[in-house]
Parts: sequence; C-alpha cells; structure tokens
Amino acid sequence: MKNKFVKLVSVLSMSFVISTTLAGCSEWTHTYTDVIDIVKELGKGWKEESTPEKGDIFVPTGQEITVIEVDGGDLSGHREPYVAVDIGYGDREYWAYTNEYGQLVRVVADEIILQDESKEPVTEDGRYYEDEAKVQGVERADLDEGHVIADSLGGVSNAYNITPQNRDLNRHGKQAYMEKVIRDAGGCTNFEAVITYPNTDTQIPSHYSFTYTIDGNVVKDEFENSMGDKSSYCNSLENGNSYYSLDSVEYTEIKGWKSYVNDFVFLMYIIVELILIITALLVAYNTYVNFKRRFRDREK
Repeated sequence: MKNKFVKLVSVLSMSFVISTTLAGCSEWTHTYTDVIDIVKELGKGWKEESTPEKGDIFVPTGQEITVIEVDGGDLSGHREPYVAVDIGYGDREYWAYTNEYGQLVRVVADEIILQDESKEPVTEDGRYYEDEAKVQGVERADLDEGHVIADSLGGVSNAYNITPQNRDLNRHGKQAYMEKVIRDAGGCTNFEAVITYPNTDTQIPSHYSFTYTIDGNVVKDEFENSMGDKSSYCNSLENGNSYYSLDSVEYTEIKGWKSYVNDFVFLMYIIVELILIITALLVAYNTYVNFKRRFRDREK
C-alpha cells in the first residue's frame, strides 16, 4: 500500500513539474510573439470576395459595376468610374475596380501567376509593354508609374493597374520587396490590394493595403505612399532581410541582430527548462528509490 502511495506521489510530482514548465514555456512564447508582432491590419476594403465574369454586373457596395475591356498597353491615364477591368496579362484574371471618382481602389486575383519569359513576349528589362499609363500625378519627379501587380507577376500597364507611387517605395522599398517575396515563393493566392486616397480630387494614393496567401499563410502588408522609416524596412532588398506578417500565427520575422538575440534567448530558455525537467525527474526517481529501500528495510 505504501509503495503504491509513493509511486502515486512521484507521478503527481512529475506531472506537476512538467505541466508547470510547459505552461511557462507557452506563456513566454506568447509574450515573445506579441513583442515582435508589429504588423497590424489597418486597411478597410470591400467585403465582396468573388471575381466577376466578363459581361456580368459586380455589386460590391450597392452600386452596379460595369465590366469593361481595356488594352493592357493603353497609355491613357483616364479611368472610368464604377468599372471592373481585367488587368492580367494573357489568360490571367486579375480584376481592378474603380470608385465613383475614377480612383483605383481595389485589385483582386484568385492566383498570381508569374511572368514566363520563355513563353511570353517581354522587353529586355522584363516588361510586357514599352511604357506605362500616364495617370494624373506621374508627371511629378518623385513619383513612378507604379504597378499594383508588377509585370513580373503578370500585370499589364494600363491605368487600371498603375498608380502614381513614391519612386523609392516602388524601386527599393516595401512595394518592391513585397513583389520579391511573391516572386521568390513562385506566386501566391487570394491576392487583394486596397488603395486609399487623401481626398476625392486626386489620383495619387495615400495608403496601400495588401493581403495574399503563401504556403497557406496569410500575409498582410500595409504602407503609406512614401518611403517611410528607412531604418526599419526599405533596405530589405539590399540586406537580404525577410519581413513576413503571417496572420495565421500572428508572427513577424525580421532577420537582423535583434531577431538572432531573441532566438538565442528563447533557445537558452528552452535548455534551462529541459534541465529543470530532467532534474525534477531525477529527484523524484531518487526519492522513490529511497522510500522503496526504507520500506524494504522495515519489512525485514
């Protein structure tokens, strides 16, 4: 009877130590995640998720949307209000939508299919067309004719895929790096861009919100139409950093010295916890052996 009692106490003790340790580890991991998760969902877009068929009427906000066709290389900067245009090159279906002011406000694609230079006619610099649409605002020296979906991702160059975008943002910043992430992943699914403006009179966006899925992870990218904080993000291309905002695990990874310090601290924490577990098990086992030896001596 006593032997059974000792075994029961030992098992309960070990269970308590292990559960406490695991709970502590889980709590620390949760805190670690909260600290480094710096990506917040700020954009507000239309809730309609389906894409229209040519000739159908698409109604995202109660207003009828007319589906029209525009040549991919059309250089006119004019956009019609309340229309949907397929901006995917070739057989791709990427849909762009305008609001009542002719502002490009939303772009969606079920699947982003990368450019195939071996099968598609492209220029020496990897473009489908020699030039891009002249949307009002691109005449400014600090603004590029920025693709919402880049040539390399299968997007055309008409006004329904072009916005006046900060040139550094477009060439070396968050926009460029987002495109690189998608290219490196071989494409993505459930792509959505929501574009906002400071007023109804301009065609120059103030904010971009992108959501897309890579390997089952929902990625969210938010940035203003400016270069922003150069120290945190814009040199990602040059430094080989990685910046993923994975919605499914609420985790953002920034490969820099701070990330490696955090990883090292976390690893040391796990090692210490394992040592404590092993120590607790050895103490429990030693206690059990001593009790068993004493009971045997008494029985003799």
